[in-house]
Amino acid sequence: MASETRKKEKRDEAAATAVETVTDHGNRLTSLEANANQLSDKIEELEAKCAAMEGSYNKLKAKAIDLESRSRRNNIRITGLPESIEGARPTDFFSRLLVELLGNQVLTTAPELDRAHRALTAKPSPGSRPRAVIARIHHFRTKELIIQEARKRRGKLFFQGKPVAIFEDYCPEIVEQRAAYREVMSALYQRGLRPSLLYPARLRITTKDGGKKHFASVEDAASFLETLQGNMSESSTREEQ
Repeated sequence: MASETRKKEKRDEAAATAVETVTDHGNRLTSLEANANQLSDKIEELEAKCAAMEGSYNKLKAKAIDLESRSRRNNIRITGLPESIEGARPTDFFSRLLVELLGNQVLTTAPELDRAHRALTAKPSPGSRPRAVIARIHHFRTKELIIQEARKRRGKLFFQGKPVAIFEDYCPEIVEQRAAYREVMSALYQRGLRPSLLYPARLRITTKDGGKKHFASVEDAASFLETLQGNMSESSTREEQ
């Protein structure tokens, strides 16, 4: 009788321990679920803040690029000129050089330069590619005239027998965006079209009949090129038949 009583007490103790353990686990699970819900809410809040910050960052970046681009509005970039030819008075030298390159029929007088200097990189070793020259033209219309004439004579400007080129001085972000069109533009040239880039990085295509098409992204331009290639393939197939 006493033995059975002890067994019953042990069973009761084990059951009580089990109940206590289950209750403890249940409380822990409830606590974990509550913490998980709190963390989930905080994560959602942080994601919303990150999205808002990303939006603000993109707007500020766009404004910074626009401000830098405006500050370069009167600049030109000249490539291919040997190092150190400008001497101690670079503004005077490059002003006269522009007349020499483009001719006095285009520039009747030497243009006024606010400043002129080499690109702010380390001076290259002898025999290496020279740094570009960046010049700020005082009058915007004169700068536009220089760019337009240089564009017409691309590949035909020389100094001391070496090729020289004159470009707009865009900020690095704009240069990268415009460079992305290079492959598409090359393919369009091969098909007899006349692609050109508008500021900041929009593609304009002049068709053979004089029509114009505009594309705001490389993807749109590439899609047009694929359509053009498909039409040409179909036309060739019909002619063979």
